[in-house]
Amino acid sequence: MTSPRYDIVAIGNALVDVLCHKDDDFIAAQGLKRGLMQPIAPDAAVLLHRAMGPCEEVCGGSAANSMAALARLGLRLAFVGQVGDDRLGRLFAADMAASGIDFPLPPIATPTGRCLIIISPDGHRTMNTAIGASEYLPAAAFDPGIAADAAILYVEGYMFRTPEPRAASRAALAAARAAGRRAAFTLSSEFCVREHHDEFVALIEAGLIDILFANEGELAELSGRADFEAGVAWAAPRVPLLIATRGAEGAIAIEHGRRHETAAEALGAIVDTTGAGDLFAAGVLAGLARGRDLPTALRMGSIAAGRIITETGPRLPEGEDLAGLIETRLAS
Repeated sequence: MTSPRYDIVAIGNALVDVLCHKDDDFIAAQGLKRGLMQPIAPDAAVLLHRAMGPCEEVCGGSAANSMAALARLGLRLAFVGQVGDDRLGRLFAADMAASGIDFPLPPIATPTGRCLIIISPDGHRTMNTAIGASEYLPAAAFDPGIAADAAILYVEGYMFRTPEPRAASRAALAAARAAGRRAAFTLSSEFCVREHHDEFVALIEAGLIDILFANEGELAELSGRADFEAGVAWAAPRVPLLIATRGAEGAIAIEHGRRHETAAEALGAIVDTTGAGDLFAAGVLAGLARGRDLPTALRMGSIAAGRIITETGPRLPEGEDLAGLIETRLAS
């Protein structure tokens, strides 16, 4: 097997996050369900954006957030996502370039997607996403060879919501399998699992997923079991590596029947949980790509997640040494 060009290639929605802090009365007044991620129509997104008032704009998307953190850790990366030929699309492409992440797809006429994030006083987020151009990531324009040229392919479950990105993701998973690479998959959200339950199970049963990331709610939706341990018992035998998070209760990993656990890392007051899952995945993937043992990789994810929840939004401050923080915490 030839050495891959990239440590990790991710396929995901290319979005710009629009963040503001509001109380729960505002959330209720907008007819939203607190703490959930849900799709929103473009017209409704415009109205909600106006109601939110002045906000911060930050490049986002789940896998893109993970890649931004991985870039801080010095890995060789590419991100496959679709933006529009507009201000937000140019902002996103410039952010990828500044991070040293290859970003191969050209823009299209459809507006760039956005995620409207309302942050409650306790740090929990209510996320409303109009995916825009990401809905049209073209399967025909995507070269599956880029997936075969990565040690690890990382795919968002969100990519299965529309036909073209779904076809591109399936082609990438198949290319990774044919090339003998590892494929990681995140279930993305509870509603995403509800929408695509049978398809996700089929991917697992077909052996296309080597590493499955899930939080407690997503695992319950996938397994049909409300009890966490029952969900783990259902999922763990079906994938080579299951990684499941439980918020403040930490995370577990089960590889070929062997279980590892890590506690949540407390690195300061919780401000916003928006990027916790994305940074957790980044830490774990970095550890695996660098050949660290699984308990160490799991803790790397916990440290990265613990750091991001002390900030507003899913990206770390400019110039922050995430690698140094992780190594310091691992040594303590």
